[in-house]
Amino acid sequence: MCETGRLNIWIVSGEESGDQLGAKLMRALKARLGSAKLRFGGVGGRAMEAEGLKSLFPLEDIAVMGIVAVIGRLPTVLGRIRMTADAVVAANPDLLVIIDSPDFTHRVAKAVRKRAPHIPIVDYVSPSVWAWRPGRAARMRAYVDHLLALLPFEPDAHKRLGGPPTTYVGHPLIERVGEFRPAAGERDFRKGGPLNLLVLPGSRRSEVSRLLETFGETLTLLQKRSPRDFEVTIPAVPHLAQTIREGVSVWSVKPRIIEGEAAKWQAFRSADAALAASGTVTLELGLAGVPMVVAYKVSVIEAVILRPLIKAESIVLTNLVLGENAIPEFIQDDCTPEALVTALLPLLSDTPERQRQEAALRHLDEQMRIGDEMPSERAARIVDEVLEARRQSCFR
Repeated sequence: MCETGRLNIWIVSGEESGDQLGAKLMRALKARLGSAKLRFGGVGGRAMEAEGLKSLFPLEDIAVMGIVAVIGRLPTVLGRIRMTADAVVAANPDLLVIIDSPDFTHRVAKAVRKRAPHIPIVDYVSPSVWAWRPGRAARMRAYVDHLLALLPFEPDAHKRLGGPPTTYVGHPLIERVGEFRPAAGERDFRKGGPLNLLVLPGSRRSEVSRLLETFGETLTLLQKRSPRDFEVTIPAVPHLAQTIREGVSVWSVKPRIIEGEAAKWQAFRSADAALAASGTVTLELGLAGVPMVVAYKVSVIEAVILRPLIKAESIVLTNLVLGENAIPEFIQDDCTPEALVTALLPLLSDTPERQRQEAALRHLDEQMRIGDEMPSERAARIVDEVLEARRQSCFR
């Protein structure tokens, strides 16, 4: 670490979203420090490999979600944790960045800190300590030197919970808001004709399997009760498109299924309202100004385990950023067609409920603003500051 010359930075991600963040961070670091000064190693996907990282193994080996799925892949995941920690310690990098996927990346970080405590560790994306298992924040101080947060309320949450030093660097969606926010004339809720309703049953197979039938029944009720005609669009991730097509084949309301990011963003720009699974998509809809109703279901086993651990007043990211429950949400047993349609109906007319959501969503930009920097640029600046602080400590 105290040697001069080329910087060796290792980045360890655990799934597709982390791969995208890692690639943007690598580009920003190269722009800030110079490509010739940097060497990268670690675990990533296609995006990070395109920036010059040779992954230790394919991301698919560890990209699992949910308690049941993790248990089923546990031997593989544990083996990859050991393999990654061994490789980091052997490479002795100037800095280790772990990105999201805490079930994998945090175990790597703990092992590295125990065996090579001189390697500084930056965590990019905070675990949801503000929602459940808040004790994780204080425990992270032992193996995370600095945390890069995507949500504006997270630095205060970690300070309150005794977590590591935390900086809000901005959500990557900020860099792309022009792609999914409507331009003049793209959305006119008060014009005549059918409304555009987005239905988003999730980006993971488990989410789709639990919500698709409920969403179909909701639309059947909505068709009977809605004061206006509506057309349904479902943006589908490629690996679930066929599953969704098969699932909606029995719906009485026939949706249009689209694939690809460009088509998805175009649908967001023209959407009048949405029914969505909880997740990052609620923040996308919020920034696009689309009023929504949010639903979520987990397995029975996960519900039993997680229910006593969840501390947040909302699971909707947009609500958490706004600091108010502006978006109605229906979880587990509350997620019924009757409840969902009752909440959706007011969003299809110019009602006080719709007006309140629209007003709340207009405040999102203010809450998430970070100034002139892009999120990846700010993240690279903090990484550089951690590197500089460690360099300075070498000469004291």
